[in-house]
Amino acid sequence: MKNSSDAPRIDKWLWAARFYKTRALAKLTVETGKVLYNGQKIKPSKTVEVGAQITVRSGHDTREVIVLKLSQRRGPATEAQTLYEETAQSIQVREKLAQQRQLERVDESRPQRRPSKKDRRLIKRFTEQSTFTCEMKKD
Repeated sequence: MKNSSDAPRIDKWLWAARFYKTRALAKLTVETGKVLYNGQKIKPSKTVEVGAQITVRSGHDTREVIVLKLSQRRGPATEAQTLYEETAQSIQVREKLAQQRQLERVDESRPQRRPSKKDRRLIKRFTEQSTFTCEMKKD
């Protein structure tokens, strides 16, 4: 069994498991409460244990993972995927929400062409005018 000094901090483990690109970003998300450790908000200095359940919110997705291995080193993606296992329920929910977002995008109408230079000037004039009138109303 490993010593508690060998156990990595949660921000370092999230970085090593490639949930976040930098340790600073991992630390920030833990501090803002977007990462739950066994269902509770934690500090970035919390040490990770094997078997712990971690909930990670990133963008539109929420992942619930179980820690299988500990690592303080960021390695290749194939190695990082062996550090955790995502729960089946989490996978189902994520796929369902992704499918809903994709169906919502189908309904969105897109312009038939890009705006011309003249159109862009008119758009710019309109937006500048609307911000100008909003500023005048504030006074």
